[in-house]
Amino acid sequence: MIILKKITLLKAVISRQRVAHNTIGFIPTMGALHEGHLALVKKALEKCHFVIASIYVNPAQFNNQEDFKKYPITLEEDILKLIRTGCHAVFLPHTNELYPNGIENLAHYPLGFIESILEGEHRPGHFQGVCNVVDRLLQAVKPDYLFLGEKDAQQCKVITKMLALTNQMIPVEIVPTKRANSGLALSSRNKRLSDIGLTKAAALYRSLLFVKKNLIYGDNSRLLEVAKAELIQAGFDSVDYIAIAKEEDLSDATNWNGKDPVYILGAAYIEGVRLIDNTHFVS
Repeated sequence: MIILKKITLLKAVISRQRVAHNTIGFIPTMGALHEGHLALVKKALEKCHFVIASIYVNPAQFNNQEDFKKYPITLEEDILKLIRTGCHAVFLPHTNELYPNGIENLAHYPLGFIESILEGEHRPGHFQGVCNVVDRLLQAVKPDYLFLGEKDAQQCKVITKMLALTNQMIPVEIVPTKRANSGLALSSRNKRLSDIGLTKAAALYRSLLFVKKNLIYGDNSRLLEVAKAELIQAGFDSVDYIAIAKEEDLSDATNWNGKDPVYILGAAYIEGVRLIDNTHFVS
């Protein structure tokens, strides 16, 4: 596997692949890789001749600097996992490579209401930071396909919108969430949980399945309140949201019309660690 740290070298490698008429798949990550990330690599390997992942913990998307400082870094393990999975190259940029002018006064993307709901409401500025880093990575790689995980359903929609806003006609392949046997969605942040915390954390997915099972035509606000209360009872510190949202644009669907496909999404804290998850419902 080729390890790259400079955009100039990255572009040289990509250029050689273009000369060979190879399709290029790209997976942006923040490292602390798990089977969910590797599923993206495997999907890319099925579809593309040349697969490149990036590992970069992006300071511009953290509205909580303590969270940024505590984000798990496991670079040697990550590289070994990518090699074993068959990834062809990994891009490991330093901040001054991606942000030569620093992370202040960055570009603003007119994302509309999607950046002010759910994750956007609780992490102001987060999606602007995501768009800035993904845009810069895509400008460097210029892939034929972009691979993202469905666990971050809102982020997938934000990035898709950013691609449209910037006229980047890159197909997005969304890969289903990988889970532990308990049902807990695999996440880099899980590394910060104790064994007891990992066991309790599985309640987040169970709460979403509870809403999914009991979803009714009409007002589901009481159902959401019950699900939140059960999460607290299961050992979570606090709940940012459990929500029902239209699959199309993530607009609120608490008052469900009985036919629209929806996501049921949740975000909650356990042992001081913020976890997110979702499940999909089609009537």
